[in-house]
This record gives sequence, C-alpha cells and structure tokens, in this order.
Amino acid sequence: MWRGRLAVAVAVLFAAGTVVRLGGLEAGVFLIPLVSFTPYFALAALLMLGIAALARSRAAVAIMLAVCACLAWCVLPRALGSGDASAGGRPLRVLTANLNGGRGDASVIVGLARRLNVDVLSIQELTYSAEDRLAATGLATLLPYHVGKADFRGPEGSGVYSRYPMTERTGLFQPVGHHMPVVEVALPGGSAVEAVVVHPVAPVPSTVPEWEAGVASLPPAPTSGAPRILAGDFNATLDHAVFRRLLDTGYTDAAASTGQGLTPTWPHGRSLPPLVAIDHVLTDGRGSAVGVQVLDVPGSDHRALFADLRVKG
Repeated sequence: MWRGRLAVAVAVLFAAGTVVRLGGLEAGVFLIPLVSFTPYFALAALLMLGIAALARSRAAVAIMLAVCACLAWCVLPRALGSGDASAGGRPLRVLTANLNGGRGDASVIVGLARRLNVDVLSIQELTYSAEDRLAATGLATLLPYHVGKADFRGPEGSGVYSRYPMTERTGLFQPVGHHMPVVEVALPGGSAVEAVVVHPVAPVPSTVPEWEAGVASLPPAPTSGAPRILAGDFNATLDHAVFRRLLDTGYTDAAASTGQGLTPTWPHGRSLPPLVAIDHVLTDGRGSAVGVQVLDVPGSDHRALFADLRVKG
C-alpha cells in the first residue's frame, strides 16, 4: 500500500510540473531555468511510468500516462520536424555564434563560414580583439560587409557580417539586453531580407525580469515588407513561455522544423556536455529551413548554429 501511495504522490508532482510547462506558469529564479530541462523531464516521466506500473498503482499509471502524452506533445515535434526539405525560394545561409566574451576561436568561425558558404554571420559577445582576429583570419574576404558594435570585454558587443551589401536599420524595436543590430541584406533575386542579431541577458537571479522583457521586446513576425530572420543567443529554449509567445506571432524555429530542435547548444567546453538549446534562427512565414547543423567552436561556451534557409518574396 505504501508503495502505491508513494507512486501516486510522485506522479502528482510530475503532473504539477507538466501543468507549469503547459500553462507557461514558470516564474522566478527557480522555475525559469528549470523549465529549460523539459525534454529530460519527459524522459524521467517515462521512467516513472514504468515504476508506477511495477508498483501496480492504477492511479499513478493513469496520471503518468496523461503526463507522458502531454510532454510528448510538447517535445516530440521538435525532434520529428515539420518543414519542407524541398521548399523553394532564394537561398540564404545563416551562421550564428556566441564568442563567449571574445574567446571563441576566430579561425574556426572563419573556417565554418568558408566551408558552409555562409551568406550572413550573426556574432554575439563580440570584442574589439575578437573583431581584429576575425579580420586577420580572412573574414572580410568572405563576408566584406559588416555592421555592429564591439566592446572591450564581456557580453555587450554584437555584429553581423554579410556576403551582400547591408543597410543598418533603426527604430524596429527597443532592445532590452545587449547590443542587437538590425540590418537589411540586399539578397539577390528579390527584396532585401531583414536580419536581427538577438542577445537578451541570461536569466540569472539578478536579471530574470530583464531577461523576460528582453525576449518579449523582440519584434513580432511581419506579414508584409521585407522578410525577417532573427538569429542569435536567445538565452531561452522552446519550452519558455515568453519564447513560445514570440513564435506564435508567426516565426518558425529552423532547428525544430528540421528535426534538430533537441540538439543542445549550451554549455559547451565545460565539465558538463551541452544540455539545452538556447541559440536559434527564426524565420517569418516567408522563410523556411532545409537544413540545420550545430557545430563546436573552441573557446566558446556555446555551439554555433548553421541554418540553410529558403526565402520567398
């Protein structure tokens, strides 16, 4: 009897956690980071379902079946993908990388840009020294157009490099967080494409309200005008309610649409393996991804994300 009661109690805890995720009820310094681990919570729920079955608790099994169904609905689509690999449109190859306060290996970044034939490179945590190293390793030859604002150290600086001419745009939104430049890229074959480098602050205890305001301040997906992409370190996963609200405006996550939404990008290069996906490339309704790769960058605590996009219009 005590085993059955314990199984029910644990199942109720799993149900409560699932309600938090489904309802977007995470708040505060504890639940906001914790909800990032929803895919692992889903695996734990499957294990708990087996334990409930072994305990022969019908109530616990019923609760856990409902929990597993709800979590599968949340998690599985990003592993299965929903995009069209043969989507038409103009090709736009985007690479985003966080340089970890300028410590990311510039030669690796340039090598990736060359190998992947990148059109637009979104860089976060760009320092003056990193900017010089990128130039010294030949980035200007590959991507000669540059808009951004570097910093001496730390996470403030950001920049965007392009194969095609760019025009910096102001007034699209009021960034809350680090420097987030907006550019219009003169992509051949049609209208310009708008690109936003994204980097809100991390949701550490002292900055949780600023983090939420930073993600919420990002511009909604447009239905007219220049097609828009958002690329960078969002410091948010597909399980954060504020990020899901941004997607609901009309954006599609490139990794999730190609079945790579569970591939983690952070942390990298530490004692722990990468655990969560907080680096993203988003497209509005006129863009789609035909392929995504997640790539290591020595010296950075993030993995780089490459998205092979197709843009209509």
